[in-house]
Amino acid sequence: MDVLSVALPALSDAAGLIAQPIVLGYLVLGVVMGLCIGVFPGLGGIAGLSLLLPFMFGMDPVLGLALMIGMVAVVPTSDTFASVLMGIPGSSASQATVLDGFPMAKKGQAARALSAAFASSLFGGLVGAAFLTVFILVARPIVLEFRTPELLMITIFGLSMVGILAGRVALKGIAAAGLGMMIGTIGEGDSAGELRMATYDMPYLIDGLKLVIVGLGIFAIPEIVALLRQDRAISDRKPLGGGWLSGVKDWFANIWLSVRCSIIGVVVGVIPGLGGSVVDWIAYGHAVQTTKDKSKFGSGEVRGVIGPESSNNAKEGGGLVPTLLFGIPGSGSMAIFIGAIALLGSGNIEVGPSMLKNNLDITYAIVWLLALANVVGTLICIAASGGIARLTTIPFSLLAPFLFMIIAFAAFQSGQDILDLVALFSIGLLGILMRRFDWSRPAFLIGFVLSNPAETYANQAVQIAASRFRKSFEEGLDYIFSPIVIVLIIITLLSVVIGLRQAKSIMAEGEVNSGGKRAPMIFLIAVLGYLLVAYTNAAMIPDYAKADRVFPTFVAGVAIVACLIVLIQMMLKPETHALFADREAEEKNEHGLWSTLAWFAGLLALTALLGFVLALAIFLFAFIRVRARRSWGFAALYTVAGIGFICMMAGLLNRDFPAGLLQDLVKLPWPLG
Repeated sequence: MDVLSVALPALSDAAGLIAQPIVLGYLVLGVVMGLCIGVFPGLGGIAGLSLLLPFMFGMDPVLGLALMIGMVAVVPTSDTFASVLMGIPGSSASQATVLDGFPMAKKGQAARALSAAFASSLFGGLVGAAFLTVFILVARPIVLEFRTPELLMITIFGLSMVGILAGRVALKGIAAAGLGMMIGTIGEGDSAGELRMATYDMPYLIDGLKLVIVGLGIFAIPEIVALLRQDRAISDRKPLGGGWLSGVKDWFANIWLSVRCSIIGVVVGVIPGLGGSVVDWIAYGHAVQTTKDKSKFGSGEVRGVIGPESSNNAKEGGGLVPTLLFGIPGSGSMAIFIGAIALLGSGNIEVGPSMLKNNLDITYAIVWLLALANVVGTLICIAASGGIARLTTIPFSLLAPFLFMIIAFAAFQSGQDILDLVALFSIGLLGILMRRFDWSRPAFLIGFVLSNPAETYANQAVQIAASRFRKSFEEGLDYIFSPIVIVLIIITLLSVVIGLRQAKSIMAEGEVNSGGKRAPMIFLIAVLGYLLVAYTNAAMIPDYAKADRVFPTFVAGVAIVACLIVLIQMMLKPETHALFADREAEEKNEHGLWSTLAWFAGLLALTALLGFVLALAIFLFAFIRVRARRSWGFAALYTVAGIGFICMMAGLLNRDFPAGLLQDLVKLPWPLG
């Protein structure tokens, strides 16, 4: 009865609100802005919404919502360009797309991969909007049932995907996930605030490493360096102009996979803090699990694009559930979205139960806008995909410095500290070595993303369960083993069993030939050394803060055991075994690794001395002139265009650049100072 008397009239009123030319115009403007923001890696919805905040004061609520929803809805669609064409995750929600989308681009199938991704994104977005429509009235009691044990089990389920993404040597996947989790624990402990692998003498590490730095470093830097060393275009041949139609057909042939992954995206998106960072990996793991021939994953399997892209757009609808119903941001962009809504109109709109009670028409207007934005954004992307796919035929020596400039700028915005660039370079080097020796970077990133929620939920669950057990044994068991937890445990166990059984046929990093014993063993020993240091550091935390000690020592202990077993296996196995995978044995590179890294290290050193803008000008000019072997005039024009673009971006986003010693000695005008 409530649906008939309240919801249906509100839906009708919402349709009337947005069926106005000016509202649709603002929606299209938001979509276009979202497409532009999403194309560049590392920026995404948070930067885009931050750009819009100054314009939200007093704006008509429906117009402001149209602008924001248009942007938020299409960023997970447009960030596919970077993932597929350049091998760079456009955002944390498009990292799994790189695994198969980028190899398709290398084969000249960029348009096919893009159109399959866009069709999946459109479908996922519509599923998310439809889900949100129904869930607005019924989700509250369901979400409130998710207490700490349920949240912990959701997190553990995300970690269980390591079994799927570990590759041919499952223990290396476990060690990679453990390494990611240990790097995720750097900084102040969640419970008592004890420092781990950090010191107050170097305040930068107190808050830990930012996801944007780890994501770009572990995925973007290795791919840029690998392509740059080969000194050719991304794609071996021009993509066919009609390739987009093949991608749409691929999506239709796998529509049930898209349906299932969209549902996964919606469900995971409902859980605050998990969706954007882990949903694509869960969907990717599901795509692998449900495919008979798993050998193509990691080397250009279109199902590896369809699954993640269906889920990451659907999760926007799921993420709006806690945001609109409870005022709990489902992600960083949703946190800004909540703040922006408070600025609209006279400031009387407030997310949460009061919004459902007093502004149900506006609530449903958000749903309609979300659906429309996905349609408009996908149509624009499909129309432009053929032309943009031709970017893959440009010599990579011309794209690399521009991409590195964008990545460095995005990394710096995470903390506004020059050490952001040092961290980016360091994680990038780790990513290069993990890629070379076939250590699962997805497993590493899953570990990093879930380290904080896993520790938080584990500590809270232990504390609350202990108090319940003190009251009675039955009450403690009821708290830990709720029906939802039991279901999640069964699903997680099935995922682990299936993953381990299928590990030998899954290559999350693609097929890598074996090389010699020496280099892979040195890298393993280096990883083991870091884990031992991290374990010792955590074990030294005093008893009064033992809650900050238990989680890292447990994780490090498991990872150390995995590394030791792998080390023993390496001593016993011949060098033809998969344990000794080494890309250097198969890739034909025109340039050496260290000479290529020296260019980026030079940019870092010059930034410390001269500041980012002056250093960037020298870097761009020298790189284009020497490495790309272009004329003096071309190098000068490239440098001017690059500096002009990055200054425009900084001006629009109201951001600064890293300063160097020069800026401490001499007062210079912006952007030099």
